[in-house]
Amino acid sequence: MWIYLKLLLTALFWGGTFIAGRLLADRVGPFSAAFLRFAVAASLLLALTVRLEGRLPRIHRNPFIGLLFLGMTGVFAYNAFFFKGLQLISAGRASLIIANNPVFITLFAALIFKEKLSWLKAGGILLSVTGALIVISKGDPAALLRGGVGWGEILIFGCVASWVAYSLIGKTIMKDLSPLVAVTYSALIGTAALFIPAVAEGMMREIPRYTVLDWVCISYLGVFGTVLGFVWYYEGIKALGPTRAGQFINFVPVCAILLAFFILGEPITWSLLVGAGFVITGVSLTNMRS
Repeated sequence: MWIYLKLLLTALFWGGTFIAGRLLADRVGPFSAAFLRFAVAASLLLALTVRLEGRLPRIHRNPFIGLLFLGMTGVFAYNAFFFKGLQLISAGRASLIIANNPVFITLFAALIFKEKLSWLKAGGILLSVTGALIVISKGDPAALLRGGVGWGEILIFGCVASWVAYSLIGKTIMKDLSPLVAVTYSALIGTAALFIPAVAEGMMREIPRYTVLDWVCISYLGVFGTVLGFVWYYEGIKALGPTRAGQFINFVPVCAILLAFFILGEPITWSLLVGAGFVITGVSLTNMRS
């Protein structure tokens, strides 16, 4: 029961990350925003791990390689794509593209871990991808053939690829490590990797110019979008598996679109609604038990 509540709250927190990310996008560079988000998160995760585990467990060579990939996919690559993409497209559109995460998790879990892929799930994948195409093309799929997809959409699709890798690698890592330890190490590794590009972007020069709202957004992303979100999501993967845990990502675009409408004033267009319907239905079918 508690694990389902945690996954539902995680979806709510992640819906809010699109709003916080969009508010930061125009004032804070993508690598700077990503580094500061995970500097906050890694500090809290490290303190939490030491308190609950007694210390940060030592990692041997093989698990460390997996953790390195976690840090470079789910932290470094995902956030670089996320913040750069939100500079170019709306929060609502970005959230619907990322809503395809569980579809691709299901597909690759079937290929890699031999999880069963029924005709129902295959139909769900087709519906979800169709919905994403409607959203990306703004209701004109023919625009895709005319090169109508912008860099913003391509970058957000990079988030999908990064998160699929993060989820599937995490499934193998958590055979030997707790979700908290796995997330802490991946956050530390990703934060270290983000530091150099953030400095090159001018972060040290710009920090004194950040507003109170900027720091509120960074803190939200670090505490709710990362510490609670990542740990609870990985607890869900460990308890339910990547496919069933990924089902709760259904709620992320719903929260993001509503929050974007009320907070950012982003319009809710017909293509966004139709695409959302396809995506959410497709993801639901993909994760439905036979």
